[in-house]
Amino acid sequence: MEPDCLTSLTILLVLCLFLWPPGSHASVSYKPNIVLILADDLGIGDVGCYGNDTIRTPNIDHLAKEGVKLTQHIAAAPLCTPSRAAFLTGRYPIRSGMDATNDYRVIQWAGASGGLPPNETTFAKILQQQGYITGLIGKWHQGVNCESRNDYCHHPLNHGFDYFYGMPFSLMNDCQITQPPEKDRVLRTKLWLYSQTIGLAVLTLAIARLTGLVSVTWKIITCFAWFGFLFFASWFSSYGFIRYWDCIMMRNHEITEQPMVVERTTSLILREAVSFIERNKHGPFLLFVSFLHVHTPLITTELFLGKSRYGLYGDNVEEMDWMVGRILDAIDKKGLKNTTLTYFSSDHGGFLEAQGGKAQLGGWNGIYKGGKGMGGWEGGIRVPGIFRWPGVLPADTVIDEPTSLMDIYPTVAYLAGGIVPQDRVIDGRNLMPLLQGSIQHSEHEFLFHYCGMYLHAVRWHQKDSGALWKVHYVTPIFQPEDARACYGRGICPCFGEGVTHHDPPLLFDLSRDPSEAKPLLPATEPLFDTVISRIERAVQEHRQTLTPVPQQLSLYNIMWKPWLQPCCGTFPFCWCDKEGDSAHPAL
Repeated sequence: MEPDCLTSLTILLVLCLFLWPPGSHASVSYKPNIVLILADDLGIGDVGCYGNDTIRTPNIDHLAKEGVKLTQHIAAAPLCTPSRAAFLTGRYPIRSGMDATNDYRVIQWAGASGGLPPNETTFAKILQQQGYITGLIGKWHQGVNCESRNDYCHHPLNHGFDYFYGMPFSLMNDCQITQPPEKDRVLRTKLWLYSQTIGLAVLTLAIARLTGLVSVTWKIITCFAWFGFLFFASWFSSYGFIRYWDCIMMRNHEITEQPMVVERTTSLILREAVSFIERNKHGPFLLFVSFLHVHTPLITTELFLGKSRYGLYGDNVEEMDWMVGRILDAIDKKGLKNTTLTYFSSDHGGFLEAQGGKAQLGGWNGIYKGGKGMGGWEGGIRVPGIFRWPGVLPADTVIDEPTSLMDIYPTVAYLAGGIVPQDRVIDGRNLMPLLQGSIQHSEHEFLFHYCGMYLHAVRWHQKDSGALWKVHYVTPIFQPEDARACYGRGICPCFGEGVTHHDPPLLFDLSRDPSEAKPLLPATEPLFDTVISRIERAVQEHRQTLTPVPQQLSLYNIMWKPWLQPCCGTFPFCWCDKEGDSAHPAL
């Protein structure tokens, strides 16, 4: 080959690399930093770029403008614990035992024995093995200990994270003194009533004995009194100190606040996230920011109180958006924007039943029916999904294809040069070809929608026709009937008298009816029987891939166990504040 031809060919190859069209599947020769931001209980309709014109979310909207927005991004479960387990492992939570057959569908106590099994491989562990510095800031809710107070078998540091700062449990009303109790409210009311009844009976017997009305011996009365005391102590020792048992903050294995001071939590989480980026700017790093926003009790700083047009919930969403903006600023200021994949989503749909008087304290799910806790209806599982990576992913792009939170797992593993485990089923799919435009359709043909361990619905993406079929085998009974939620129960159940079983199942085509407003009928839909038959065959094939595993959310595993309770003192004297006034509200 002549030298001039060789030079010309070299120049041509260089130009091809630099002028590679945005829609092409361009390869990347370096390991990018990865920042995953996950909101808690945020509805898809709460974000401006998904249609909200009341709540201001300029930073999330700008992220979408600079990247790719997914309109059919689906959570694998409608509640925190199972959804996050699927997100971390790329697997339906039923595969790891992180879903339930009972009404307790999330981890109930920081001192419980259930949690993400140690034999599960998270994306953090894969990236850690590829040389990434990995950090988790915020909510965990995947358990802490298994058999002893300090075994940390479920702890983030045992699941691939080099650094952890945040709540091992979950934010709830019980964490704020001014709020009414949230955890097992009905059960606690009954237990308190039973205790009062026993106490009143003992007092009545004692008075009757003193006045000679009855001849019961003092020994019997004393035994009865001891029974009442032990009954009261058995439940009050857990439910009476929830703020101390569950509302705690940790740095790695060390408890820093017990109970947490909720008024400064926002500043501390933001400070930790920014600090992690600054400390690891030379990368590569994985940062998982797991917000406590916008879960009740909607802890909001004074800077944002009363500033939105949608009450306290709107204030909380706008504060969360501001936090997203500060994290993005930290990335930009360190010159990491073009070498960082940034992702934003929510763990499931908005909590429709969260109300305080006439005020709505939960999210809005847009045109989609249902919400948090509902495994089948779109409002419980369709969430925002935004990716940004300048120069690698196209800007201002919308993809209307079925994707899942489980897809993050194989996607980040691929970018880090890692390999997903070959000894188990991985339900997620690498999204990079779809995000970059080298393929036009999602690799998901079927997605299975569980409520607890009960299969409620299935979607079938019929790529050749463009149809997006969805069948519902089970749906919750709304209260009242014309509502889109279970206001009478507080959250919709998965089984029992609170659900309806459909035979034949309800059928919708989401491409024509995304709101699931009008089910198709066999008499009017010529493909009805064909679609139902094909989906039922897919369900059978899916169930053949399931294997029995220990149930992490069994009644025994979710019970409070004093010997597993994280404690910064000598149990039961658990109290500490190691943060002091170290938070910086200016953040």
